[in-house]
Amino acid sequence: MELEHEQIHKKIGRSLQAIRKARSLSLDQVADLTGVSKAMLGQIERGDSNPTISILWKIVNGLHISFTSLIEEDTPQVNLFRFKDVEPFEEEDGQYRAFLMVPFDQKRQFEIYTVEMEEGCSHTSEPHNEGVEEYILMTQGELEVTFHQETYVLSDGDAIHFSADQPHTYRNLAKSKTMYHTIIVYPAV
Repeated sequence: MELEHEQIHKKIGRSLQAIRKARSLSLDQVADLTGVSKAMLGQIERGDSNPTISILWKIVNGLHISFTSLIEEDTPQVNLFRFKDVEPFEEEDGQYRAFLMVPFDQKRQFEIYTVEMEEGCSHTSEPHNEGVEEYILMTQGELEVTFHQETYVLSDGDAIHFSADQPHTYRNLAKSKTMYHTIIVYPAV
């Protein structure tokens, strides 16, 4: 239990120092903003002090940050998503396969799929919620995208962006498998 407690206050120290440096603030400036002494801030940053909740509230209020930003875990700098490890969502009797490569999370507000469509496959997507946007980046084949009674044909290397709150249809025009990446962007809540 003592080890866990030690890790939390060391994490707070590292987070506080990172926030201070990212804003190019000196310890004196943070002391002025928060009402916490420079000496106490230095001890917190070094992990030499276990600050009380009231001191932490002074810090977060003075810096206009969330309380959890001082204690949440670091997000990894690198996330590796391997295509071979992803199980696809299949439709159209397996002729349409969508692989969720980069899952949605609150910080990103988007997700990325790799889609494979077999020759002759057509797939209609229901409208997404209002404000949802879709980007398609072609990697292989030829794709027809229809929405708002307009049809667009994409080939290798092409891209398209549209509001996805209307029904839209994808159709593989190639004589072989078509592949593309879809980025779905959700509005901030």
